[in-house]
Amino acid sequence: MALESSRTAFERARRSVGGGVGSGLRAAMRPHPLFVREARGAHVWDLDGDRYVDYVLAWGPLVLGHGDPRVLAAVSETAAKMQVVGTGHALEYLAAEAVLEAVPHGERLVWSNTGTEAVQVALRLARAATGRRRVLKFAKSYHGWHDTVYAGMSEEDSDRPARPGGEGQSPSVLDDLVVGRFNDVALAERLLNEAAERDLAAVLVDPVMSNAGVEAPAPEFLSALRTLCDRRGVVLIFDEVIAGFRIARGGAAEKYGVLPDLSVYGKAMAGGFTQSAVVGRADLIDQVTAGVTHAGTFNANPVALAAVEATMRVLADPEVYEALERTSAAFEALVGGALASVPGSGGFNRVGSLLQYVPEGGATGLHGTGGLWTVLLEGMLREKFLFMPSGKVFLSTAHIAADLEATAEALEKVLRRA
Repeated sequence: MALESSRTAFERARRSVGGGVGSGLRAAMRPHPLFVREARGAHVWDLDGDRYVDYVLAWGPLVLGHGDPRVLAAVSETAAKMQVVGTGHALEYLAAEAVLEAVPHGERLVWSNTGTEAVQVALRLARAATGRRRVLKFAKSYHGWHDTVYAGMSEEDSDRPARPGGEGQSPSVLDDLVVGRFNDVALAERLLNEAAERDLAAVLVDPVMSNAGVEAPAPEFLSALRTLCDRRGVVLIFDEVIAGFRIARGGAAEKYGVLPDLSVYGKAMAGGFTQSAVVGRADLIDQVTAGVTHAGTFNANPVALAAVEATMRVLADPEVYEALERTSAAFEALVGGALASVPGSGGFNRVGSLLQYVPEGGATGLHGTGGLWTVLLEGMLREKFLFMPSGKVFLSTAHIAADLEATAEALEKVLRRA
């Protein structure tokens, strides 16, 4: 029976792993999480040996697909020599130079492991530089699971005291948050014009609302934030953990022409390995030598940095992004066209190779969507196409025309049954 081994594996996992999954949202997969034994290119194979076209791509890191040979070769060579060494090594600066060369505002960086960690580093740098403590973020935006930023989960939270995003959070730290509304320039102006009174150290923004509908910034929004931050002495931070190195080689700064003071990167930067970085102005980053604590046993570990350096070398070829755009546009046309053929089925928002299913009416929330997606998610899984429970879709250079055509054909079949 299809998916039977995954069902059995999930039941076993729940006896030893909290929730049965390594990251909570994976449990939202229907009818249950898929367990895989192998991944190559644009495909994964489950425990039963069935092959799926993969649009999850590890929740975003795999711009080059699974197991890119250039990345694996670099990792294998390094892993045979050293793993974690607790000393300096050449890949620390070789990988850093490759990242800084790609980022328009990149003067210096510090290494970290996850996006959640790196966001905390960026906020610490901003507070140290400004002598202020509070942060302006935007409703529905996700900047990691840490208590200090996991709040403001709906549009109704805008311009109100921040509330916890989940159980078990310390409400006391949320006094450091001010919640605005994405693409609302007038509200941003009012809040930032009160920066000193509000004790604002930083604006933290996902330049593409990546986790809540893949909403692109309005033409004037990011530039307005830049001007206001300059005027009020506030540090502008782009959270590009998802968008960075996916929507363009130079991330949002390249695509939208607005340079933040700091950017947080992860996911696509390391080609499937665990690494993140805070990149930006040298005077801000160099505070780690002047009293700002930045630490971590696994920061800048050689194996991950070998993946970063190799991935960044591949991404330096403009054809990578041209290919990603062709593939993503074709997905939007073919699979989006299949959706459009059934009235009321919804459609896709797209920024480069990052897409989001949006139900009829256009409303999406943090990490989720409505409409037909739950039905489509399970139906497509049974047809051997793997999508995310949230409705987000990632494309890679490994996806080919046959994958997209087969996806559209399967979706038409699932829609007829829905």
